Amino acid sequence: MPEPSPTDLLLLFQRAQAQFTDRVDALAPGSWDLPALPGWSVADLVAHLTHEQLWVPPLLAGQEPGDAARPIPTGTDELLGDDPLTAWETAADDALTAWAAPGALDRTVHLPGGSAPAVDHLVEMTADLTVHAWDLAHAVGGVTALDAELVAAALRYAEERLGEDGLPGAIDAPVEPPPGADLQTRLLARFGRRP
Repeated sequence: MPEPSPTDLLLLFQRAQAQFTDRVDALAPGSWDLPALPGWSVADLVAHLTHEQLWVPPLLAGQEPGDAARPIPTGTDELLGDDPLTAWETAADDALTAWAAPGALDRTVHLPGGSAPAVDHLVEMTADLTVHAWDLAHAVGGVTALDAELVAAALRYAEERLGEDGLPGAIDAPVEPPPGADLQTRLLARFGRRP
């Protein structure tokens, strides 16, 4: 299978954002406090991804986390405010605009774990959005079927870049998928989920 072009990667990222947005938009008012992941509510999960999106423009401008002229909020209430969907959509739109800027994918970004090619970070964010779309839907009993092309891209990322222990502190160690598991189940197992 040929490597995706930068344009293909950007389109996958946009689709991953849209898939997550659909799930945020479908949240019922009383679902924000439901558990999504160990130690995280639905609101915390949406805030986590909102925070990641807010960091894209400064990262692509060469800043390092913590060095922004205007600090980016970290608390769930601060990030989401009174209108979580709008907070998420605004952050997602700004991130997509930054990624789509000429030369953005050719840059190097400075992450807490060290410097990396921006395009690698885009692929990682796409995988993160894809898996968290499932987490969000699973938490509230929503639609858990994921975009098949996003699943394939995220699984490719996981198999190429994640170690046998996952990514300590960020991504759980993989679990064994059942025999004959489909791609989505294999992806979720690779990220430590038991669907």
